[in-house]
Amino acid sequence: MDFATVFSTFNQTEAQLVRSRLEAANFHPHVANENASAWLGGTSSAAMLRVEVPEAEATDAKEFLNAPAE
Repeated sequence: MDFATVFSTFNQTEAQLVRSRLEAANFHPHVANENASAWLGGTSSAAMLRVEVPEAEATDAKEFLNAPAE
């Protein structure tokens, strides 16, 4: 299965928040480079974290993340 990046950050907490929001909306996300960031202390310019979803969900996931809060 191929994945597409829908969000990038250097902050592990922010990446986990986005992952949780996507999961709550029935997407299937995961955080790439999560272990490297944790090893470097959770926030590091050396480890870009990528929130990824299956390619088939990418367009809808991006729209969900970009929609204004209700």
